[in-house]
Formats: sequence, structure tokens, C-alpha cells
Amino acid sequence: MKPNALLAQSGGPSPVINSSLLGLIDGCHAFPHHIANIFAARHGVEGILQEDLLDLSQEDPHELQLLRSTPCAGAIGTCRYKLGPANSDDVHRILDVFAAHNVGFFFYIGGNDSMDTADKIARLAHQRSIPLTVVGVPKTIDNDLGDNSGSLIDHTPGYGSAARFWALLVQNANEENAGISTSEPVSVYQTMGRKSGFITAAARLGDPDRRLPLQLYLPESHHSLDSLTHHVHQSLRRHHRCIVIVSEGFDVGSLGEKRDPFGHIEYGASETTVAQVVVNHLNRLGLPARGHATGQVPGVLQRDVSIYASTVDLDEAYNVARHAVAIAIHHGSGWMATIIRDSSSPYRIHFDKVPLASIANAVRTFPAHWLSPDQLDVTDDFISYARPLIGDHWPTVPLENGLQRFARLRRVPLPKKLPPYLPHNFRT
Repeated sequence: MKPNALLAQSGGPSPVINSSLLGLIDGCHAFPHHIANIFAARHGVEGILQEDLLDLSQEDPHELQLLRSTPCAGAIGTCRYKLGPANSDDVHRILDVFAAHNVGFFFYIGGNDSMDTADKIARLAHQRSIPLTVVGVPKTIDNDLGDNSGSLIDHTPGYGSAARFWALLVQNANEENAGISTSEPVSVYQTMGRKSGFITAAARLGDPDRRLPLQLYLPESHHSLDSLTHHVHQSLRRHHRCIVIVSEGFDVGSLGEKRDPFGHIEYGASETTVAQVVVNHLNRLGLPARGHATGQVPGVLQRDVSIYASTVDLDEAYNVARHAVAIAIHHGSGWMATIIRDSSSPYRIHFDKVPLASIANAVRTFPAHWLSPDQLDVTDDFISYARPLIGDHWPTVPLENGLQRFARLRRVPLPKKLPPYLPHNFRT
């Protein structure tokens, strides 16, 4: 009997995560002699543990195709659930659910923590001689997957769209700042990015010729609130205004942090924000100009607005997922599909594979050689790297009665075959 495939996703959503989901669905359909049915887990690993599975064969093909232009993870849900050393029973439960539903292929869309989860499942299946093929599909707007060599992955699906959001936001923010600079001369904007400054760096794409009074503060820069204040004051004396792009991971001291199950700071849930601390500090000390500093935190808007998605990103998210299915069929278990760059000018990439173990929990930081000497900017080499990722065209987002038309899945549940189970992390 042919095995079934189970698809799931984990971690923070992205504008193109559903394009990868569609790529997996179409990829599985391309191998009808190897894969019987296609299932999905609601809310990632949590759905698997609770046997909350969906039968994608019951979905309207037209609705599935609309996944390409549907942002975030609302179609099947995502989660932040950590498979730690203490909950080995969870991994066994996952394999029991797979066996009950004849799942022979498991595809997991996510970042480094998700690849660690996939690696754990693949290893235990191998130890128990269970015929299960596990392949990961990369995803994260932070672009922090892999290592600093760039040999594991050139960039992650999701990053190109976040970069495009910030490139366009800087253009618009400059119009605002220039217009109201007599009373609001300093505009502070906070990007996502805990430990890696790739998103903050992408703001430079909105001003590649460096004509604006724009300053970038990455987590990797060796700046403090005091040095930031010094450079902002210099800009005010020279240009009478300043646009500050600061990463949520920029060190300004305690934020009253809240953390997710993986121990990562959830900046949107914390008591204050980096942008607010910066604004308060600048206004407390006073500006060498009329008016005050103001701050804005786009937050999850930078990952959940479909109209800012990069067409390059959408295509690559789809195709790297289709490649993941081909890897599973031809190369077996324990891999993550990856994107390798061949050339920046003209831009060319190819899809490959890397071991899950090499990517699990790995964190890529922004390369030091892409920071300017004063660490307030990025180099032209970074611009050459990132510019192709934002594309040259607007994405196609269908409208219905003036509103965006997203995929409307029926989410038909599979009948449960196992006794109820309380996931380890839900136990008190």
C-alpha cells in the first residue's frame, strides 16, 4: 500500500509560507506512484500530537491555488512547540500517529528550531526502523538560518518579502519625515530580527544611493544608546532630520521580556520595545532641533501583508518546496531543501539539499564585512546580495468586492484512530 504524505509548518509565519505549502502539495501530486494521499497537521507538531489532521484531498483545487497569494499560516496553522530532551514521549506519539495514518513522508516548513524537530523525528524513526522519510523546507523572514559561511543556504524564503517591505517603507517614511521634520525631526522604526540584522540591513534597499539621512542599528553593530544619540545629533545638525532603523534585538537594556517555549524573546509581548526606549532616551536628553523623536513598530505587519510580497520570494518558496518532495523521493530522509546562489548579476540560483542535522538550531548572524566601518550602514556588497531578492514587480493578489481574496480551505478533519493524548508541554 502506498504511503501518505503529511505536511506541517512551524514558527513565525511569512508572506510566502503558503506558497511553500502549495509547492509541497503540487510536488506530492507529481509523484502519484509514490504518494497516496496528502494530509496536513493543524498547528504543526501540536496538531500531530493531538491527531488533529486535515485531508487536503477534500479541498477545492482552485482554493489551493490561492494559497500562493495568501500570507501567513492561517490556512493550516503553525505553532511554537519545542521537542525537548524531557519529552521523548512526544516523539514516540508522533510516530504512532504517523503509523496510524500510514504516513510515510513528512514535510516540515520552518526555521532552525523546526529543522531540529524534523531531525529528532527522522532520527528516532531510523532507530526504530520505521519507513518514514522526513524532509525540511526552509522558512524565516529573519534570514538567520544556516551558518555564516552561506554554504548551507544563501537566503531563506520569507526574507525577500520582508526586505521588500522595508525597502518600500523607507521610501514612504522619508516622505513623512521630510514633510514633518520641523516638529518631528527624528523618526525611529523598529524591525524584526532577534540576533540577526538582515531585516534591518534591508532598509538600505530603499535608499541604495545613500541620499537620505538614514541610520541602521543592527544587533551585530557595536553601538549603544549613547553612541546612537551622538550620531542622531550629528545628523540633525547636518540635515535637520534623521531616520533611524533599529532592530528589535539592538541592546538597550531590559525590555521586560516575554519568551516563547524555545526561550526566544517575544518582543511583541514584552513590556516595552527597543523603539520606545530609543525614543524616550532621545527625548529625555533633548534634541538639537525643534520638536521630538517619534517611534513606530510595524511588528507582524512586515510578515503578514501579502501586497508587499516579493514575486522572486513567492516563486522560490514554491519551487524549493517542490524540490523537497523530489529529494524525499530520490534521496530519502534526513535532508532540508536549500537555495544556493550561482550569481548575483545576473541573479541565478539552484536548489539543493543539506543534512537536517547541519541546519538544526544553527543561527546565522549578519556578516561583519557587510557592515560599514562606522557600523551605521551596510556595504554595496550587501546591496548586491539583497537587491535581487525583492524583485521588480508587484505580486498578483486577487480582489473580491474590493478586498483581498485569500484561500478558503474547508479543513476537513481526518477521523481519529488513537486514544487522546496530552502533549508533554501542556502538562502542569
